[in-house]
Amino acid sequence: MGIHRLNHAVLYVSDLARSVAFYSDVLGFRPVAMTPDGFRGATFLQAPDSTNDHDLGLFEVGAGAGRSTAGRSTVGLYHLAWEVDTLDELAATAERLVAAGALVGTSDHGTTKSLYGKDPDGLEFEVVWLIPADLLDDTALAARKQIGRLDLDAERQRYGGQTRGGVGISVPA
Repeated sequence: MGIHRLNHAVLYVSDLARSVAFYSDVLGFRPVAMTPDGFRGATFLQAPDSTNDHDLGLFEVGAGAGRSTAGRSTVGLYHLAWEVDTLDELAATAERLVAAGALVGTSDHGTTKSLYGKDPDGLEFEVVWLIPADLLDDTALAARKQIGRLDLDAERQRYGGQTRGGVGISVPA
């Protein structure tokens, strides 16, 4: 089985309108008209610049639903990761997450630069920029074995804010 990429994710949420607003306003997803006729309580969203039919499905389970305990007392998904093209876009995403009170951490994983956020239901996600293959060096490769502090300004000075990430890795060269 040759998997090429993650096509979409589906999340259970407590308040559909609130979650649609979060993913639209903060991360730029847009609703797509594909909910089956007569089906209520679901919205399908497409990420900015995506060519997928949809990237995220949200299914409402109601306000009485408890928060996920995955990773604390049950097995389950830790997070999803979405890739952005440039460090400038990663920085803009950080600003939107901070404004929404949704940024919960940042990390430098050597070859990847990451933001961590939580949606209104506390479901965690990652937004990441990957160093392009032709810019990888021994320092970045060695740093994959540790989690460092992310300094976005320094990374933009080093790689350029508009350098397209992931080329030769997640994006064909």
